Amino acid sequence: MTPRDAFTERELDIMSVLWREGSGTVAEVREALADDLGYTSVLKMLQVLEEKGAIDHEVEGRAYRYRPLVQSEEAGSRALGRIVNKIFQGSAELTLARLVSDRPLSRDEIDRMRSMLDQLAETTSGDDDDREDGA
Repeated sequence: MTPRDAFTERELDIMSVLWREGSGTVAEVREALADDLGYTSVLKMLQVLEEKGAIDHEVEGRAYRYRPLVQSEEAGSRALGRIVNKIFQGSAELTLARLVSDRPLSRDEIDRMRSMLDQLAETTSGDDDDREDGA
């Protein structure tokens, strides 16, 4: 799957089911979706995802069992990268500010984030310390 093959919202719904369950037939995926989609609609979307290289299938009796080939972390990384570049003009600082201002965070979550930022700061060369442009 290439970056230009980003998931549509509906494809992401289906991928989410496959990531959570590990695999699924058309009927199982259809049942797990929040919306009441027709069998053929779910089948067509699974076929499109397979054409994109995001999933594959194996024969199971009279049905196909679909499984993800793209991991959720990989898809999330690509999607977040696109959001950072297109919406936040490549600024990690603006992205982080938006992420942490939109939801309540526990003290533990804040401490873990602070620790990640501290570790990143330790591995960043001194040349970058003077940058103020967020790039």
